[in-house]
Amino acid sequence: MPLNITGGGIPETHEFRFKVSQMFMAMGSLRDGTNDIDNADILGSANGTTFAVAPEEMRTYMTMGSVAYSFTDDFAMMAMMSYIRNEMDMEFNGALQGSTGTRGFTMTSDGQSDLTVLGKYRFFTDDHLAPTKQASVLFGLSLPTGEIEKEFTNNPVAGQNGTIHPFKMQTGSGTVDPIIGFTFQGSTDPWWYGANAQLEAHVYDNDQGYRRGSELRYDFYVMHQVHHRFVLLGELQGWYEGTFSREPYRGRILGEGHAGGNPNSGFLSPLFDPQNYGGHKVAVSLGFQFQPIPLHILELVATLPIHQDLNGPQLRDDYMLQLTYYVEFPTKNSRRHKGFKPPKELGF
Repeated sequence: MPLNITGGGIPETHEFRFKVSQMFMAMGSLRDGTNDIDNADILGSANGTTFAVAPEEMRTYMTMGSVAYSFTDDFAMMAMMSYIRNEMDMEFNGALQGSTGTRGFTMTSDGQSDLTVLGKYRFFTDDHLAPTKQASVLFGLSLPTGEIEKEFTNNPVAGQNGTIHPFKMQTGSGTVDPIIGFTFQGSTDPWWYGANAQLEAHVYDNDQGYRRGSELRYDFYVMHQVHHRFVLLGELQGWYEGTFSREPYRGRILGEGHAGGNPNSGFLSPLFDPQNYGGHKVAVSLGFQFQPIPLHILELVATLPIHQDLNGPQLRDDYMLQLTYYVEFPTKNSRRHKGFKPPKELGF
């Protein structure tokens, strides 16, 4: 199955696998619902309808690492973590452009993400060693190793540095979140296909007194082996994500992110409104997998959105690229160590 899917790339029994990915995602311009809007439509005074600052574009760089081990033919455990860097170009209204002498600035944040620990249990298969149909459940937790109090450091507006960043500039959720999923995999040589669904729920408030919206992801994929070392893949992916429950303490009580530092005044940017997040997105991905040597796989995937229905004014997805390297390490207890040679052909 594609390596960019959570739970993809399960090693053989009693073997480890390591996976490293580099992702780049570009976002912009603004969208409200299914309609694109201009920054000029929402820039003005911070009165609840218009804002003093509006986002223009965003770039996210994410380096992901994960490790997995299969204890039996049917049960594997995996852990994954990322390092994220966010860069968001912001545009000022006319008053702030006049007082700061600049059109805007680039808001940045970086740091480690939350840690995800998952188990994968295969409850159905038509053959343990060479299945053509199999189904599994995913279950686990997202642990709060990321941060939820990232602050401005380069804002040219007086008094803003040291105040809290908007929600999606934070690198963590601040909560322990349950994850459950389902995956089906099938094959008819030289084709592979499958479907996946995964829910990450956010069921209680973090230390800042809010929670992220729960997220449901689904994915359908098909793969075609065109050479013994080369496979083409295509995916249809979707995401449902809810809004944030409410402002952080530093916003709703201390007034950070509000005009004049007053929590009863309008938001300085739509990014501080917890209702301007989430929605429904659908995208298509095309890519390939290449096996340079046995037990090693290189995957490159490009993703383009085909539908985005977003809650409130927020940046829409533009495109995403992800490069992944995957390698397996047999242990002395694995079948391959006991006499099975590594496959010369790329297989799944």
